[in-house]
Amino acid sequence: MHQLSILLPLMLFISVPLYSQTPICDGNLGENIFEDGDFGSGITNILNPDPNIAPGYNYTFLGPPNDGFYLITNNTGVWSGLYPTWLSIQDNSSDPQGYMMVVNASFSPGLFYEQIIDDLCDNTVYEFSADVINLIASGVSGHIAPNVSFLINDEVEFSTGDIPQNNQWNTYGFTFETLPGQTTVKLSLRNEAPGGIGNDLALDNITFRACGPQALILPTAIENICVDGDPVALEATINGDQYPTPSVQWQQSFDEGLTWVDIPGETSLSYIHTELVSGFYYYRYLLANSPTNLMNTKCRVNSNVKVVHVLPEFYAVSDTICDGSSFLVGNQAYTETGIYTDSLISYIGCDSILTLDLTVLPDLGISADFLAIDPTCTSGTNGSFSIENIQNAYPPVQIEFASNIINANTATFENLEANNYNIVITDNYGCSLEQTIVINNPVPFSIDVGPDLMVDLGDFIQINTSSNYNIDNVVWEPEIDIECFDGCLRLTGIPTNSNQYIITAISELGCVTTDTLFIEVNAVRDVYIPNAFSPNDDGFNDIFTIFGKEPAVEAIEEFRVFNRWGSVVFEAENIPPNDQTVGWDGKFGGKSLGADVYIYQIVVRYLDGVTQQFSGDILLLN
Repeated sequence: MHQLSILLPLMLFISVPLYSQTPICDGNLGENIFEDGDFGSGITNILNPDPNIAPGYNYTFLGPPNDGFYLITNNTGVWSGLYPTWLSIQDNSSDPQGYMMVVNASFSPGLFYEQIIDDLCDNTVYEFSADVINLIASGVSGHIAPNVSFLINDEVEFSTGDIPQNNQWNTYGFTFETLPGQTTVKLSLRNEAPGGIGNDLALDNITFRACGPQALILPTAIENICVDGDPVALEATINGDQYPTPSVQWQQSFDEGLTWVDIPGETSLSYIHTELVSGFYYYRYLLANSPTNLMNTKCRVNSNVKVVHVLPEFYAVSDTICDGSSFLVGNQAYTETGIYTDSLISYIGCDSILTLDLTVLPDLGISADFLAIDPTCTSGTNGSFSIENIQNAYPPVQIEFASNIINANTATFENLEANNYNIVITDNYGCSLEQTIVINNPVPFSIDVGPDLMVDLGDFIQINTSSNYNIDNVVWEPEIDIECFDGCLRLTGIPTNSNQYIITAISELGCVTTDTLFIEVNAVRDVYIPNAFSPNDDGFNDIFTIFGKEPAVEAIEEFRVFNRWGSVVFEAENIPPNDQTVGWDGKFGGKSLGADVYIYQIVVRYLDGVTQQFSGDILLLN
């Protein structure tokens, strides 16, 4: 539905904070005396010729500059040799071709900028400021931060301190008052940081302006009046006692505030707007401490801009809408082609006559091709959809998605999660197509390592993983202590300790999933030690040895046999269990000992590294 509205300009007054050690101007400012403080603009990337504005540096026509050199440029990003630690930036303005000053600081302090200002007024407050950016990108370490001093007549009055490495322009400034009889000052900017790696900066918007009290026309909002209304009185409101004998000159702009002209004879604290022809009227006043200062552009300040809007009595509107839409005038909705006349009363009570020339076009039925691509992984954000081949629309068209409006015939929206997305395509006359695009989650990526396991110490296990996607890599945490194959998707071996394991798998598409496996190892320690043996070479029980379940029993770490008097008659270390060729054969020194009871001491080492001591007696039979 189309609706007639009368749009009124909105005047915004934004105060930008300056970071200074001395008070900055808290009132109104005059015009910038440094007319070239923004360095101008141009198509050429590096300004030619040398502007000769930095006495302590040399000018170069090749970017980036070396130590001790500077240049005027509109973009560092086009330099093929831009230092990798430097920012790719343009000047601090909305002008894409605006110039800025780029300085590669020298190893000793040097003047970036110097200017002598004449014809000032004595006993007058001025503000001196500049925009500065540290050219070293944030996150780069080991670089010196720039530090800039502001000088007046070669004396330092203010220093920025270390300019932060924050990838943004920072505004620094301060105010000072001229001395009695002082009408000339020399203003300078100087590098104070030490030489070395870093200390590189850009400057822009160097300003030097008169600073006065608050000079206001209240209220600041647009003043709306009717063509048959009464004249409007504009009052100058001056807050502060900085100018004890204020002088005022009212001005008017005929190009929406770009240029201003004095209104002859209007030098009082009030001005009466009497023009009642419809339109917008722009006013401000100049303020100084005396009539003489008021005549000097370097000694006066400007008030805020006040707009007076005289609303017209007659409106002529021509519009075209899509069939099914309506054009609303007041409370009346028009839906068919025709010329209509209606009377309106504005919200401030003005009578107006509207003539509407309305054309209604048929709705052709907009169509388009929609392609949705699901995220690669469940809960992923790399889904997308595209819109192409829009037909049956009156061009140009706009595509609205998530409060964003794109004027284009095709569009692609990326980095989306699974959801239902509403799209509205609207043509030039309001015909529209609404579409819901569905982006689905893919089947979740999963991996299965099987059920938890309970085994005895020494038991052999095999683990086979399965998945519904091709796997690129897996990681076991903690690292599992059995042998793995096929990228650790298949594992075989003998576990030695109980543990909880987490397997993290990454699919070929980059999706991640996990599974857990608990392996419980029962520490079964089966050892058999005979209580008698008969080394008579009958092939039966001829050797005293230790028996145990392998591989749970790894070795007999220590094996000693003593006679009844405590003398060692047999000794062995690190022998395998169940081996009757390495035990005690009942001899000592190659001679068979007599039947008797002997004492043994045995240390058994198990697969999990645990050792166990055994002692007892063994009966030797002949």
